[in-house]
Formats: sequence, C-alpha cells, structure tokens
Amino acid sequence: TLCSMNLMVINFAIAAVLIQRWYRRYMARLEMRRRYTWNIFQSIEYAGEQDQLQLSSFFSFMLDNFTQLNGNGPDLISQLLDPVVDPWLDKETCYNLIAVPESYTGPRLSFPLSVSDTNTLLGAFKEQQTLHARYVLQLLYETKKLLKQMPNIIHLSTSYTKEITICGDLHGRLDDLLLIFYKNGLPSAETPYVFNGDFVDRGKKSVEVVMLLFAYLLLYPDYMHLNRGNHEDHIMNLRWTHGREILQLFQDVFSLLPVATVIDGKILIVHGGISDQTDLDFLSTIERHKVSGSKQSTDCSRPSSNSSPQIKRRCRLSRQDSAASTSSSSSSSSSSASSLCSPRTPSCLTPRPCPSSPSMPYTVSVLQVPFLDSLSSVPPPSPPQHEREWKQIVDILWSDPKTQEGCSANTFRGGGCYFGPDITQRLLLQHGLQLLIRSHECKQEGYELCHGGQVITIFSASNYYEEGSNRGAYIKVGRELVPRFYQYQVSRTTRKLTLTQRVRAAEGSALRALKEKLFTHRSELMSGFQQYDQNNTGCVSVSEWAQVLESVLRLDLPWRTLRPHLACLAPDGSVEYQSCFEDMEPGIPLSQVTPNLAETLFRYRTDIGIIFNIIDKDHSGLISIEEFRHTWRLFSAHLGVDIDDRAIDDLARSIDFNKDGSIDFTEFLEAFRVVHKLDNKDQQLNGKMDGKFS
Repeated sequence: TLCSMNLMVINFAIAAVLIQRWYRRYMARLEMRRRYTWNIFQSIEYAGEQDQLQLSSFFSFMLDNFTQLNGNGPDLISQLLDPVVDPWLDKETCYNLIAVPESYTGPRLSFPLSVSDTNTLLGAFKEQQTLHARYVLQLLYETKKLLKQMPNIIHLSTSYTKEITICGDLHGRLDDLLLIFYKNGLPSAETPYVFNGDFVDRGKKSVEVVMLLFAYLLLYPDYMHLNRGNHEDHIMNLRWTHGREILQLFQDVFSLLPVATVIDGKILIVHGGISDQTDLDFLSTIERHKVSGSKQSTDCSRPSSNSSPQIKRRCRLSRQDSAASTSSSSSSSSSSASSLCSPRTPSCLTPRPCPSSPSMPYTVSVLQVPFLDSLSSVPPPSPPQHEREWKQIVDILWSDPKTQEGCSANTFRGGGCYFGPDITQRLLLQHGLQLLIRSHECKQEGYELCHGGQVITIFSASNYYEEGSNRGAYIKVGRELVPRFYQYQVSRTTRKLTLTQRVRAAEGSALRALKEKLFTHRSELMSGFQQYDQNNTGCVSVSEWAQVLESVLRLDLPWRTLRPHLACLAPDGSVEYQSCFEDMEPGIPLSQVTPNLAETLFRYRTDIGIIFNIIDKDHSGLISIEEFRHTWRLFSAHLGVDIDDRAIDDLARSIDFNKDGSIDFTEFLEAFRVVHKLDNKDQQLNGKMDGKFS
C-alpha cells in the first residue's frame, strides 16, 4: 500500500510538471501573439503618419502647380493652410449674430460659464446631443482669450490641493473622458487635472472632447490645465469635415495651448519628450502661437517684392529660408524633402541634399518635420533664432524615449528625436527636476516606466487600436510626488472575454489591417518576388519572401513568425507568394482601371477623401469629372506614379455611374475599399440562412 501511495504521488508530481510545462508554453505562445499583434498595430499607425506627410507635401505641390480649380487657382489650397480667418468670423462677437432657434433641443450655455452649464454640456454629450454652432464659436473665442494670457510653461503646486491628476492622449474618445470623470471626479479645486495633449483626431468624438475640456478650462482656469499635443494641428484635422473656417478657429486656439507643465518644480509634463537641445528657460520665452504646424512666424524670411505670388504664399506656409523663398518654386523641393524624413516614401522621390546645420547634434539633410501630419520636411528656417524656436517645439511634441544612450533622429515618426537615459538625466539635473511625464505612445497597460523610472508614459485612450487592445490610465500625484497609477477599460464586452479571446480578437484585426497593406502594395511586392523567382515557379524561399516584404513595406515586423497567417507553403517548404493576396478583393470591381492605378487609389484612399472633401465646397458629395481629372493628375505626378491621362479618363468615366458628368464620392470610396473575401462569404451564408428561416 505504501508503494502504491508513493507511486501515486510520483504520478501526480509528473502530471503537475507536465501541466505546468504545457501552461507555460501556452502562455509564452499567447504572449508572442500579443506582442506581434501590438507591433503590427503600431507599425501601421506610424506608416499612416508617414502617409499624412505625403498629403501635406501634396498641398505644397498643388500651390506650385495648380493653375485653375473652380476659378480659384492656388487660393483653394492656400486658404486651407493660411492663418487668415474669414473676416466675419474674425470678429470677437460674431457668435451674437447667430440665432439659436426655439426648436433647438441641445444644451444652452451662458457666459461666463457656471457649474450648471458644464454639467448641462456633459449630460448632453452623454445623450449624443449636438452643441449649437453659436455656443461652439463662443467657447472657442472665450478659450482663445484665456489662453493668450497663459505662459508657455504652467507651474503648479500641490500645496494648494491634495492631488493632481494627469491624463494622456484621448484622441477623440469621449467614453474614456467620461469614465475618467466618473472614477476620479469632475474638474474642481479639489480635483485639478492636467491633460497632456492629443485630445483630438482618430476618435469619433473629437469636437465633444475638446469642447468639454475647454468648458472646464473656462470654469476652473486654476485647476484645469491643457498641454498641446502633436495632433492639435490644422491639417491633421481636415478629416473632421466641419468646414475650413471652423477648423481655422480651432487651430488658432490649439496654437495658443501651453507646451509644458511643471509640478512643484520637480515633475515636468510634456506631450512627446525632450532632446539634448531642450532648454526650458528658452522654451518659456518662445511666442508659441507663431510656431505652428500649418503657419509660420510673421517674422519669417519674406520674399522680395518682385517674387511670384506662389513664392509669397509659400513663405507663410513652409518656413523656408530666404534662399528658398527667393528661388523659383519647384515641385521637387517639397517632394524630395519629404522623402528624406520617411523610410516609406516612394523610391521615385529622390532626395536633394541640403547643407545641415552645425548646431544640430543629430542632423539629417533637412530639418525634421515639426508636425508630421501638416508639413513636409523643408530646409531649416532662417534666421537661426526661428530655427531654434521651431526645433524646441518639434522635440517637445514629437520625441520618444529609447533604451540606448544618446540622441538620434526619430526616423520612424519623421519628426523629433529618440532620447536616451543620459539625455533624461542631464535635463533633470540641469533644471532640478526628478521626473518626466509624457504621453504620445499607446501602451498596453495604459502606462510604462523607463529610464530607471525617471520617464513615465501615460496614455488614456483605451481600446485604441482594437476592442481590448489596451487599457487606458491616468496618474495621481500628491505632495510626496510619488505617482500612483489608475487603469481602466471602456468596454462591457471586453471584461467578459478571456485573455485568449481578447488576444485572438486583436490579432485578427491586426492581421486584417496588415493584409490590406499587402494588397495595396501588390505590384511592388510581386515585382520583388519575381526578381527571386527567375523561373516563374510562383515560389520563393521564406527568407526571400520576408526580405521582399520588409524592403517594400518597411514595417519592421517579424515576418517569419507572421508567415503562417499571410501566405501558404509549397510541399518543398517554399512560399507561394501569390497566396498573400488571395483573401482580398476590391469593393466594386472596375475592369477599366489598370492595376497600378487601382493600387495607388487603394493606398491613398483616405488622403484622396480629404482632398475631394476640400474640392467639394458645397458638401454635396459630388465633384465634376474635370475637377477629378485635374486633381488626380497632379496627385499622381506628385507621387511619381506613372499613369497616363487615358487611364485617368477611363477611371473618371467608369465611376460616373449615372453618366451625369459628376462623381458621387461615396461610391468612389466604396469602389476603392479593400474587401476580405471571407467577409463576403460569411455575408452570403448569413443571407442564405436568413432566407431559410424567414
């Protein structure tokens, strides 16, 4: 009996070891899937920012080349980027001329705002109500007046309050903001807040989020503090489609936001990060509203009186030096400059070298993009004082920490720098600080510590990439200056899912996005595969397959690990590269469209949407075929895509579905949407099942 008992114990021990080993392997595989899913999301996000660089560069290209569009010439685009606001809207009391009809059922505000007003606004947004334009304008103008009185760097003290709450990126996620207020309390003297930039863009409720933040800023200017982020930028927010004049007013307010906050002289809060050139004393003296992503200082190098109108206009737009301002404009300047900042720009855009500044420790051939979503990279501005101011703002808004020592150009984003622990240590010692809090990067747990705990990243938009992809978080700091972290996730469904289910859902979404990326680069990828497949076997080795994907897409992903999800293997272990594209097809097949043109349309679908929204001034959703032809010819020329006029004309005719001489842009976007075949099969199957049981 004793022997049998010992044998049972041994068997149980062996079973326990085997189960433990299996569980560890299972969790390791799950963690691997979670990590590469995260890498896919982040790489595609940054690639999207590089695409925004292409769009803003295209606007500069249009300024030089667009001769006529609706009779407006280059003024059409210059009005978008020019800081000049409509004279009527520029009047401080223009909102008084807007009547609020009795039929309006949304929130009604009175100024100066009271607690009752902010509660009304908060409740209205919870109920999906819309704020009338009159109140939007008055909120913007009152916020603008207040911000003009504020310094570049806000200094706070915990001696007047128990704790200060610090929030990171919200990106238009109203539910996250409401949850923070619910868990932590509404802004007040007892609950002061610092919101660290990127309130807008990407989320569906950008206007609601920023209206609430501005309202509480007006109500409690001493207890509600807003830092500027890199997404508080005019061109980036063209996708809001709320009208150019309103966007210009938003930009005026955004440009006045403070760029940093300091708590008790010990904790520095900035949106992006720092560089080895960051000087807080100098930063506090900059006229911040003049260093903007879509306009430059009024003291910029001015062109001579005999300069062409285009050159004068570009002085306002792109911070060029005096030599560039007085030289003849050329499309290659903006195109080649942008290509230097982006590893993903087309190879047809060849860089033109520009002398680097000896004062810059991590130089490239041109100054890095200050706001990647609004300006192409351009030669360093002149005089040097403006260059230095510009670079200070660039680094504060765009930089990211790295584990390696030193400071280097942030080539992945295209602006700012990567700063190491030695750079952090130097700045903290120089200014008597002990901690740097920044945002700018999505983190899976909502926050992350690095540089020996001296740098904290805080991100407050939960489910940023996908449902369940990440938590949001905020920080509370008291008089002891020890940060405490609070995490949350806006989703009832996510809480019910197991870890495996959450990873699977996020992984599926990431792989779909990655497959779409492959589909929109099909010609380039096929050309790369065929260089290795000289005998036209349809197969290449796994290493060759991975090498082609990275050389074309430049996403820095573990392609070998991802291969089972993206392509099939032949019996000999080689990759059947055509299988990369089998799961996808265009939304509406257009046989007249050449593959090269179609892929370009797929790839730049979002950018083209913004461009056509600009052209469609009456917001009818229709543009003329001639407008389409002219704009697309410029866009394809700017991108260096070799598409002849006949192909563009064929495309225009093919999407004029009712042959009335106009293009319904909704149908155009639908035609150039990547559709997953599996989705179509599921829809067809569901339709058949519904038919059986109806």
